[in-house]
Amino acid sequence: MGVAVLQSYPVPSDKTGQQVIETLTRRIMNLGASPAGQFVVDCEVYNSLPHLGQNKNLYILHNSEYPATVFSVIESQNKTVSITTDSLFDLLMLKLSTGNQYYSKKIKIESKGPRFEIKDFLVKLGSVTIGGTVKGILVEVDYLPGIIPGTCWGLLAEFMQGFLGSCVSVVPPAYIKSKATEAFSPVDTVQQYLEQFNLARKNTR
Repeated sequence: MGVAVLQSYPVPSDKTGQQVIETLTRRIMNLGASPAGQFVVDCEVYNSLPHLGQNKNLYILHNSEYPATVFSVIESQNKTVSITTDSLFDLLMLKLSTGNQYYSKKIKIESKGPRFEIKDFLVKLGSVTIGGTVKGILVEVDYLPGIIPGTCWGLLAEFMQGFLGSCVSVVPPAYIKSKATEAFSPVDTVQQYLEQFNLARKNTR
């Protein structure tokens, strides 16, 4: 899967999210990229019910790159626990959703859009929506031969700056920096999406 980096991209006040996606599509195609279908990453947010005492959030995430996998994150008092399961977990949550004594479903967030392949890179241009309303643009760039983020950040940054411009910093994002010497995994991609989804939620309050 390589090393994946998420980058938010600003939406100008005189443009729609779809217009920004179209602009970025032209840019990446001009670099020689080939269309490679569509992708979606979604997140269902559950809040713990008051009788549990401590406020806990349960996040259920799906990534179309891993259709048989369900990623779950439990968040409580600034601590998180990540769990990776198969799709049977969705059936369990579906059964629990009726009369659930622990969590209530609050919101669904997703990022979806076109995928592109260009040499050693995979690029995904995602419109982030909450309740069907576009809240921003997320660009995922995967450097497929990479394993350790610290060894390929410079190449990733240079590539992203080539079509995203100055919004890409030469300094790696905090999450990538924290994983600089560790082998990258699909959970790391999902964690980045969760961070960005939570930022989108905060900006809508």
